[in-house]
Amino acid sequence: MEEKLLDLKDLALEEINDAATLLDIENLRVKYLGKKGELTKILKGMGKLSAEERPVIGKIGNEVRDAIEEHLNTKREELKEVAKAEKIAEEVIDVTLPGKKQEIGRRHPITKIVDQVSDIFVGLGFSVAEGPEIDTVHNNFDALNAPKDHPSRDMSDTFYITNDLLLRTQTSPVQVRTMMKETLPIKIISPGRCFRRDTPDATHSPMFHQIEGMVIGKDVTMAELKWTLEEFVKKLFGENTKTKFRPHNFPFTEPSAEVDVTCFKCGGVGCPTCKGEGWIEILGCGMVHPNVLRNCGIDPEIYSGFAFGVGVERLAMFKYEIDDIRLLFENNKRFLQQF
Repeated sequence: MEEKLLDLKDLALEEINDAATLLDIENLRVKYLGKKGELTKILKGMGKLSAEERPVIGKIGNEVRDAIEEHLNTKREELKEVAKAEKIAEEVIDVTLPGKKQEIGRRHPITKIVDQVSDIFVGLGFSVAEGPEIDTVHNNFDALNAPKDHPSRDMSDTFYITNDLLLRTQTSPVQVRTMMKETLPIKIISPGRCFRRDTPDATHSPMFHQIEGMVIGKDVTMAELKWTLEEFVKKLFGENTKTKFRPHNFPFTEPSAEVDVTCFKCGGVGCPTCKGEGWIEILGCGMVHPNVLRNCGIDPEIYSGFAFGVGVERLAMFKYEIDDIRLLFENNKRFLQQF
């Protein structure tokens, strides 16, 4: 048995010397020192030895095991160093090559406009309110005094989910929810996505963003509405920007108006951006209709308010001189890197 152990040692050391990879080393460890390895097979025969022979053969067996383990470890470290050297050689950095530019992300133009507008109104004392994009017909139309035959209710203009649920066509339902739940006075803006059945073209999109604002309290007047919007456009477009209020008709406000601002491109002289008129329409507004207040549980004899709404894409297109709304949703990296 002593001869078998010594022969096993010589054979193992020879194979270890010839090993070329770390996998070979692991296979040899299992082959010779594993639970079912060659050394174990030989030592199982110790039961047949006499009491005098067992200590001698046991000592030799341990010496063989130690020698094989030491040789395995030495060879393993050699192979690791070889692999490390090869990897370093393969990964040599050519310092003469141009470096890789680290690109920093930036905010989307729509996000920038939403943040700018929100900051302006928060600075004027407004808070930001949010609501679900799927809302009820009541919140989207009925509570806002929209007649049953109003064109916006038609299925050709609105995305209906059921007879009672729809994708909101405006962020006004957030105002309705706020009036029904919050204590007065109320002073909020409600930015968010809206949806209408529009065929995509240069100025229309079935999904767009809107920011609406509302103030409800005692003795709120049209004068306060005009001052608020004038401050808003000056902070967004510049201190020299002027506003013009034109009478209009909205079912949820009375009186109602559309607001024009002097063209920020030509200063009101007239240019292609404003189509030679010197003015650009940016939003609609008005005093909250008494029926809307009643629908939301507010007494119009005691309280009054004003509301306004502006399209975010419209502001972005004006501010950044974008001529096609579809560019804002195509995720073209070269386009977005301009902002």
